[in-house]
Amino acid sequence: MSYASKISFGLCCMASIGIIGYVHYKQSYDREQLHLGVVRDIERRERRKAENVYILQQQAELTKELQRGEALRENDT
Repeated sequence: MSYASKISFGLCCMASIGIIGYVHYKQSYDREQLHLGVVRDIERRERRKAENVYILQQQAELTKELQRGEALRENDT
């Protein structure tokens, strides 16, 4: 084998190893990003649930106040 063919073979091997390494790195990075997306969705869902519970409690309090006000008006008449 000539010196030039050995160099080109070595460069081809190094390029192949580099490409394979990059593909594996990119695949694991993408998988991690997908998992983080799921975690963010779960957190967002929990936040919305907490907000809905808070709004429901506020509405319940307003309903009680309204019923008290109606009861007082009925007693006054």
